[in-house]
Amino acid sequence: MDDASQPSPVTAVPAADTPTLLVKIFGKDRPGITAGLFEVLAGFGVDVVDIEQVVTRGRIVLCALLTAPTASGVEGELRAIVHTWAERLKLQAEIISGRGDNRPRGEGRSHVTVLGNPLTADSIAAIAARITEVGGNIDRIFRLAKYPVTAVEFAVSGVRTDTLRPALAVEAHERGVDMAVVSAGLHRRARRLVIMDVDSTVIQDEVIELFAAHAGCEDKVAEITEAAMRGELDFEQSLHARVALLAGLDESVVNKVRAEVRMTKGARTLIRTLKRLGYQVGVVSGGFTQVTDDLREKLGLDFAAANTLEIVDGKLTGRVTGEIVDRAGKARLLRRFAEQAGVPLSQTVAIGDGANDLDMLNAAGLGVAFNAKPVVRQAADTAVNVPFLDAVLYLLGITREEVEAADALDGGS
Repeated sequence: MDDASQPSPVTAVPAADTPTLLVKIFGKDRPGITAGLFEVLAGFGVDVVDIEQVVTRGRIVLCALLTAPTASGVEGELRAIVHTWAERLKLQAEIISGRGDNRPRGEGRSHVTVLGNPLTADSIAAIAARITEVGGNIDRIFRLAKYPVTAVEFAVSGVRTDTLRPALAVEAHERGVDMAVVSAGLHRRARRLVIMDVDSTVIQDEVIELFAAHAGCEDKVAEITEAAMRGELDFEQSLHARVALLAGLDESVVNKVRAEVRMTKGARTLIRTLKRLGYQVGVVSGGFTQVTDDLREKLGLDFAAANTLEIVDGKLTGRVTGEIVDRAGKARLLRRFAEQAGVPLSQTVAIGDGANDLDMLNAAGLGVAFNAKPVVRQAADTAVNVPFLDAVLYLLGITREEVEAADALDGGS
């Protein structure tokens, strides 16, 4: 008979009311503490139900949840030997008997990522209190980054994500911190396509303004932009009106504008890290392919789409050609790129800052408003309001240490 057809051995799982011992060790950290404790425990034939260890500023807290010995007198001997071992290493030990320690975590599990610059005790107190108020339990807290922002992640159970998210959004706004609340599960790590806006997201500039500066029409372009923001013009109308002002510019201006583009802090790190993890990454822009094509080549992007400035006989004509990339167009391109990448929309991330990004943010599995206008922050799944684009990595559960370790392996590239 083939091995695959043999029944799999069943490992006994301790019942919820199985007698247990919680062994807590704390004190000054040093190499060998964990190994030493479990070498002591191994002599008593106990099973490990759960284990957690944290080291902060050279101080260790090690907790081991164990099945309690059943033989008469053995538990007392275990307690005595563990305390003796701890005292020899100048550590403190606490051993607590109990039952019911092996209960499964409550239904409804979420990851709550909090970013602060700084992250205050008041903010953490308010967030923790609100989690409790809506029926959630904090199972563990983990630091993702300590600079250039402080980022921590709460694992929360016992409350639905769609109940937790709006409750914590209020606290995030009142405390001035950025926060993302996403459902736990494999799908969180399965997001494999990230699509970003360009102007004021991947780059610090508005490309139309860079072209306008060379044409000497910055003020007129600004007037049209303001009219569009007031709702007097839609995006396509404002695009055509602004581009018309560029008529007659020499095509050499394109290279000058490319040289003037300033990358947003953390943009290269974000893209480099995502690519290392196997993500496909792209940009969609209401700007121009003359810039996005250059970014695609320099940054190794998988996808790029934008409007195209028409150039005839070495001069800008003041017109655009091809498909217009507007608010609806960005969402349409997200869907197109996801199909080409073989990635369901639920496993996509979209990042943007303006109202013309809203359809794209809402269509993606996770929509991130980056230093966005209030209407965009309110509509997106989460917002990042620090000036570092790589902070988005923390929302995906990627730590700063992991990013730096990968950079070091590649020679700091």
